[in-house]
Amino acid sequence: MKTLEIPTFECETGNYHTFCPISCVAWLYQKIEDSFFLVVGTKTRGYFLQNALGVMIFAEPRYAMAESEEGDISAQLNDQKELERICLQIKNDRNPSVIIWIGTCTTEIIKMDLEGIAPKLEKQLGIPIVVARANGLDYAFTQGEDTVSAATTHRCPEYIRCTTNEQTEDPIESVVVGAAQNKKLISEKGELRKNSLVLFGSPPSSVASQLNLELKRQSISVSGWLPSQKYAELPALGEGVYVCGVNPFLSRTATTSMRRRKCQLIGAPFPIGPDGTRAWIEKICSVFDMKPEGLEERENQIWKNLKDYLGVITGKSVFFMGDNLLEISIARFSIRCGMIVYEIGIPYMDRRYQAAELLLLQETCAKMKTPMPRIVEKPDNYSQVQRMHELRPDLAITGMAHANPLEARDIDTKWSVEFTFAQIHGFTNARDVLELVTRPLRRKKNSILGCQSLSRQTIES
Repeated sequence: MKTLEIPTFECETGNYHTFCPISCVAWLYQKIEDSFFLVVGTKTRGYFLQNALGVMIFAEPRYAMAESEEGDISAQLNDQKELERICLQIKNDRNPSVIIWIGTCTTEIIKMDLEGIAPKLEKQLGIPIVVARANGLDYAFTQGEDTVSAATTHRCPEYIRCTTNEQTEDPIESVVVGAAQNKKLISEKGELRKNSLVLFGSPPSSVASQLNLELKRQSISVSGWLPSQKYAELPALGEGVYVCGVNPFLSRTATTSMRRRKCQLIGAPFPIGPDGTRAWIEKICSVFDMKPEGLEERENQIWKNLKDYLGVITGKSVFFMGDNLLEISIARFSIRCGMIVYEIGIPYMDRRYQAAELLLLQETCAKMKTPMPRIVEKPDNYSQVQRMHELRPDLAITGMAHANPLEARDIDTKWSVEFTFAQIHGFTNARDVLELVTRPLRRKKNSILGCQSLSRQTIES
């Protein structure tokens, strides 16, 4: 039996070359349909959000800026009165079910007491106010979602585990205490469940439905998602609730649900690619003592459907510079597709939360008979560029800031941020991942063929 090659981790002293995490507003306001996001900061943050949201600003997205002026920064104005005025206007104009305050670097520097002001205004306005400090102290821009999800965890109703009276064997009714009654504690057969499964992450609703359906095929029902589409539909959390994440950048949400809400975390690989999705479902099934059925056949069928893409990338090399914390999962899937991964740069590595994903990476490398890639935490981009000059990878997955310089050096690139917004989870979305990976390779191939054709025509003429 071949022993798995243990991954080696390195840490460099590079800065965190990533977006500001307040950009999470760009996708969370669409996921939480009855919410309103209020970003508390300076005009600079407002300009950044306008650029991040692009033309969507003309569609009146549910967010606004509470701009800090010189008077706020010098503590000459009353923060509570200013926020009260803005929130009252939000209530009159939009009447959301929840207002989410996004703290920025400015609120950290001037020590603005958002957590102290929020309960007072919440009681005064009659609208829940959730405080999330998604500022530049985070390692990656995707952790803004993690901060919001972790803050929302505290607002979930309490789950009281359903038990059975051993003497009479009559079910004892349990009441969920909290913001909303969770009617999903009762199964379709009318039986009271002893355990509940809550998934956390904010994929599009269509992707969430696909994952729910995949688990339903294994006779496992999902009690809810965090965050939920409606604030009143937040899932119940507490002892007896199992939680499982779908993205590798949600470690703070996982920790909060375990330590504060006493949930049990299912440590599974993430459902990215057919291999990751199968491993994710199998892990959940094992926790609920269910024998998975038909997963091997389903995975094999997906691989057959990907043959046209696999022919493009098999044998190609890729270099991950590190940007959105999805690097380990996408690298693992790329290796399974036949690619060679030279290096995985990642801004931050929570080895406990990604333990199952790292193990699957090891198993994938052993299965594909390829060496373990180098994993570099907090990579120095200057050093990475030097290494790319030596390795000459076919593709670099990088942040937008480095794409053009690398292209000028004849290295094909793909923006890592595109994987954040694309539908990449589950069996059926594996093609979308490979579409992103192969697009620059196919573009280069077509360019070469076009040049060859042009040269041939020139010679013939």
